[in-house]
Amino acid sequence: MIVEVKNLVAGYGHRPLIRNLSFSVPTPAFVAIVGHNGAGKTTLFKAFQHKIDYTGEILVQQQDLRSIRHAASSGLLSYLPQKNIVSFSIKVIDLVVMGLFRKKSFFDNYNSEDYARAAATLAQLEMAHLQEQDFTTLSGGEQQMVWLAQLMLQDATIILLDEPTQQLDVYYKKRVFNLLQQWVQVQSKTVFCITHDLHNLLSLQGFLLNLSKPNPVLEPISPETVQQNQDFLEAGRPRL
Repeated sequence: MIVEVKNLVAGYGHRPLIRNLSFSVPTPAFVAIVGHNGAGKTTLFKAFQHKIDYTGEILVQQQDLRSIRHAASSGLLSYLPQKNIVSFSIKVIDLVVMGLFRKKSFFDNYNSEDYARAAATLAQLEMAHLQEQDFTTLSGGEQQMVWLAQLMLQDATIILLDEPTQQLDVYYKKRVFNLLQQWVQVQSKTVFCITHDLHNLLSLQGFLLNLSKPNPVLEPISPETVQQNQDFLEAGRPRL
């Protein structure tokens, strides 16, 4: 079993946003997490990262995450937030190579082999022509692909992505979702992706988890489930 969530309750103070959530992902898969604002999508990710108290269990590869203090540094989890802000000049290649930080001790420098791996990753994403450019001069779509290249170098088993296509145009949305599908099918990663772009999921294989529903379960992605969940969310918030 890759991921098991059992009777998860999480929130802030006396305001639980997630109530008795249970689901399991037995094999590497893409899981789109959808729901209204405030439904608990980001809260779920915070529970995975030990950033919020919760009751219940989160198991990754049959290990309780509570027993793994540094799931990120262990290579088990990686996370890409909604917004990554870089306010200083830095080359694309220098930002991407930082994805290898787990394999370095505190005082280690990145060597030529590390940079070669970063360059190969950019080439795989058809971004090699940008590796010497200043990251801050890139378009939003290009910047997001650079962050995903850095994430690829982290090589974690479980990948958490918080709205990775937010504010991207149609071209880059398709590129990002195609890349996530490739991570699952070729690299056997399990990808949890918070998204509001339901109709962009139609070409993907995987599952939907709608946290706005009274009893969320994993639903296989299909034209029918995508439309049903879109209609559900457009109808407004359910009364609890």
